[in-house]
Amino acid sequence: MSRILVSIGGASGVVYGIRLLEELKKLGVETHLVLSDTAREIIMHETSRLPEDVESLAHYSYRNNDLFAPPSSGSYPLDAMVVIPCSLKTLSAIANGYCDTLTSRAAVCCLKERKKLILVIRETPLDLSTIDNMRRVYLNGAVVLPASPGFYHKPKSIDDLVSFIVGKTLDQLGFSHSLYKAWGT
Repeated sequence: MSRILVSIGGASGVVYGIRLLEELKKLGVETHLVLSDTAREIIMHETSRLPEDVESLAHYSYRNNDLFAPPSSGSYPLDAMVVIPCSLKTLSAIANGYCDTLTSRAAVCCLKERKKLILVIRETPLDLSTIDNMRRVYLNGAVVLPASPGFYHKPKSIDDLVSFIVGKTLDQLGFSHSLYKAWGT
């Protein structure tokens, strides 16, 4: 069984992280979850769920300030980590090795251990420091996956747009899915 750490960060678009947890659960993947404090507030603002509802989707859940949690060590056996959505603050912390939260510490551990790290950036437009930080994490081995949905699958709802981004994330994790129709199929 795969073991994936999902961190839902403090940016608009928590629905991406929630949907990813739901899809990984369907696939039988062992999920570990970190919710930032801001993500807890955004969940209540952007969805009809409570943070506890989201936590119940994962096998294990940790507070973002718990630097003693298992994923804070590079020796903890994770297969991959996804920060979805990834705030620019978290991107900057990861790009610069500033491990002040469980999310940034676990992400840096993934990079140093050469494990898959996917950062779903949810911000627009981008300033130069953000582009530089995206470049830095990319050069260090992370996948930068902006939450920029495609339209070739002819989406008819917001859920279709969310499915596209979550499907792209699952593609990067190596999981088959039917969340959107791939180009040319």
